[in-house]
Amino acid sequence: MAKEKVSTPGSDYDEDSIKSLDWKEHIRLRPGMYIGKLGDGGSPDDGIYVLVKEVMDNCIDEYTMGHGKTIELKIEGKTVTVRDYGRGIPLGKVVDVVSKINTGAKYDSRAFQKSVGLNGVGTKAVNALSNYFKVSSIREQKEKVAEFERGILVKEHKESSTTGANGTMVTFIPDDTIFKNFKFHPEFLENLLWNYCFLNAGLKIIFNGKSYISRNGLLDLLERKTNPDEIRYPIIHLKGEDIELSITHGNEYGEELYSFVNGQHTTQGGTHQQAFREGFVKTIRDFYKKDYETSDIRTGIVAAISVRVVEPVFESQTKTKLGSQNVDINGPSMRQFVGDFLSRELDNYLHKNPAVADALKKRIEQSERERKDLAGIKKLANERAKKANLHNRKLRDCRYHLNEEPPAKNKDEIMAKQAETTIFITEGDSASGSITKARNVETQAVFSLRGKPLNCFGLTKKVVYENEEFNLLQHALNIEEGMEGLRFNNIVIATDADVDGMHIRLLIMTFFLQFFPDLVKQEKVYVLETPLFRVRDKKETIYCYSESEKKAALKKLSGKPEVTRFKGLGEISPDEFAQFIGTDMRKQLMRVEHGDHIQQLLEYYMGKNTMERQAFIINNLVVEIDKEEELEEAVVN
Repeated sequence: MAKEKVSTPGSDYDEDSIKSLDWKEHIRLRPGMYIGKLGDGGSPDDGIYVLVKEVMDNCIDEYTMGHGKTIELKIEGKTVTVRDYGRGIPLGKVVDVVSKINTGAKYDSRAFQKSVGLNGVGTKAVNALSNYFKVSSIREQKEKVAEFERGILVKEHKESSTTGANGTMVTFIPDDTIFKNFKFHPEFLENLLWNYCFLNAGLKIIFNGKSYISRNGLLDLLERKTNPDEIRYPIIHLKGEDIELSITHGNEYGEELYSFVNGQHTTQGGTHQQAFREGFVKTIRDFYKKDYETSDIRTGIVAAISVRVVEPVFESQTKTKLGSQNVDINGPSMRQFVGDFLSRELDNYLHKNPAVADALKKRIEQSERERKDLAGIKKLANERAKKANLHNRKLRDCRYHLNEEPPAKNKDEIMAKQAETTIFITEGDSASGSITKARNVETQAVFSLRGKPLNCFGLTKKVVYENEEFNLLQHALNIEEGMEGLRFNNIVIATDADVDGMHIRLLIMTFFLQFFPDLVKQEKVYVLETPLFRVRDKKETIYCYSESEKKAALKKLSGKPEVTRFKGLGEISPDEFAQFIGTDMRKQLMRVEHGDHIQQLLEYYMGKNTMERQAFIINNLVVEIDKEEELEEAVVN
């Protein structure tokens, strides 16, 4: 009797198991590998902004090569149009350039010595991830147009005559089956456009009719990111061949660094940023002839660095971290290039500006005194935290973390997961229990607070170590030594949508702004939005985030639907909660607007009960009479 063959999972591995995807299918199947996280546009690093950036990068490369001084960006609803006035794509290659992988001019280093994108994938990804994509190229009074749907060519127009100026125009509509319920937020795009202008002094970008232009490069960037009365000395601005720096110090804790390569904002840093951090410390020690602690020198620093590199190597398609060790293929190392520039130019500047040198010295010595005052309690607190971390009941950790070096195998896929890493900060066992059961254990962690945290406005960093919860939160985030060790890309405050919940949000925000302002400035902190109401009948359930959404749901559903008011996160079942923290998660970014003074904001909202705040509350108080049942009846009828 023949023995029956038993099939075990994974055993059916044969020729049929090997799949070959064309370029469109692969991009659409694994979009995160090409554009990072998807999102709905509520976060500045969501994929829809990466699509805009990929098209803009090509325009910037044309400007860098000396072709075209103006770029136009127009967004109407969900339709994006980008027009440059460069050389235009060669007419015979218009279709190939946006639809064939490994096709493009950027493989020819003579044409694009120091461009942003070198792998020729960017516009192909935009094409594949768009419902509609149209490219038009004009060269010498001739125009060629091609139209696509989800990467598939639907119409290739014949060449025609035109009086338009040379250049390329791309119009696309992101695919709403991939980017669900997405919306463009102008403030995120403005940041992107300002960075382009700061890095390309003289470039003019017109966004929906508004012009953006910078004359002083990174000096303008730091002036925009700081307030004159909060910095310790005038901004130092240094420029050289293929490198530009701007530096100052503020009164805040931590480091605030903005790094760029070939016009690309490397939000996760890389070899150039690390070279700056090391080179700055060495130059300062040599100048003052004193072996200051590294942390004392860099605490409070606000700086921007931009370098131009031949054929840069990034650690992913989204180009957020530089991996290049050298400035040129056979040129100096990044560490040597940046270090030599600092030791020469910054040293010269400090010798010529003794008042700045004195102010910088005083800032370093202030940090030194504060560090020594903290030394004893910091050691005890860290020992307690180390023991607690072994069995930290406050933290339900996840598998992937932002600060871990991904293995070479599946690197892009893992980096996409790292971009999704999120820690939810909750209050109370019921809320944290629901989120913990509903979360994605690979990318979502939960940190549970016990009641309301301390109002730490006006307190020194000593309280971070004296307060057990603050110390454990600091360790969970891994931010004691700075932003480079941050374990999660998104920090989401998840509290009840009532007065107590809002107060807890303010207290957590005060903690971050007081001691770790970089988290907010680098747009890592959010507030979770969860539905206030569930409206349902026998056929459909609608979750509503506001009174207006509830009214619309009551009108839509027939009969007398059941209305549930969620008074707290703990009242939402884990099964339901999974819908609100998944791909369709709604969260509001906590931002510091340009011109805001952090200490003044904290004084106003979290300081003593001033007459100003009292007057504001009285003038803006809205009294609501609860006529909910009458209103529902009226809407239904």
